[in-house]
Amino acid sequence: MDIFISLPAQTLELYEGARLLARYRVSSAERGAGEERDSFMTPRGRHLIRAKIGSGCPENTVFAARRPTGERWTPELAAEFPGRDWILTRILWLSGCEPGRNRLGRVDTMRRYIYLHGTPDTVSLGEPGSRGCLRMSNRDIIDLFDRVTAYTFVNIGDFRIAAGRKCDNALEVQAADDSGSPIARCLANEQGLIAEIEVSETWRRKGIARQLLRALVELATESGIAGLAIDSPRYLEAMCLGMGFLPRAGSTGQGLALKLRTVPA
Repeated sequence: MDIFISLPAQTLELYEGARLLARYRVSSAERGAGEERDSFMTPRGRHLIRAKIGSGCPENTVFAARRPTGERWTPELAAEFPGRDWILTRILWLSGCEPGRNRLGRVDTMRRYIYLHGTPDTVSLGEPGSRGCLRMSNRDIIDLFDRVTAYTFVNIGDFRIAAGRKCDNALEVQAADDSGSPIARCLANEQGLIAEIEVSETWRRKGIARQLLRALVELATESGIAGLAIDSPRYLEAMCLGMGFLPRAGSTGQGLALKLRTVPA
């Protein structure tokens, strides 16, 4: 399993290979994306869950310094401590995997104490508002906590994926930056053959190709296509194999295919 968080979309998606298991709303930093210590921004890039904290605690348990305080959040407690940054119910503590970007020195995600955590039901999700962490509803953080293990990978991206059908019956998936400008796309014909995966040069090596393929899998499944195939260049081979693609019978070179669980018409 692994997790993708889109900061522009304010969503967290849990995957097993190419299959989407769950999608949740989140709230990232009010100040935007950034990796510097004391910036109160949400870090980007590849991370993993270093620790799971709060197993078995009642919903709305209040945490401070990653320990239960003995309190349970209520509107009355919130009124008593206005302005308090409430960390509730469960904590998934993140650690960066990219030295110089989100690990070590002044950009170390773990030493910045960046978590996925629960938040009061009165807090708006689906829009930035935190002090750097990623807030989730209490129900959702419990669900995610119970599904994942320590060392699950988490990619936090400053891009979003949008999917749609082209008028010639081909499938097209696009990625856009936080301003809505297109930065990547993936095309497949109506037989499921992936024709191209294009990512703008400045956006490469950020996990976009993986998310494009995952969105294409979801769209193709909804469209009733039986499977996807790709004549994969070698630099995409490991990624495709990790998502469940298998060598395609009778293909030459790096031909790979993925059988889909189609939705009945």
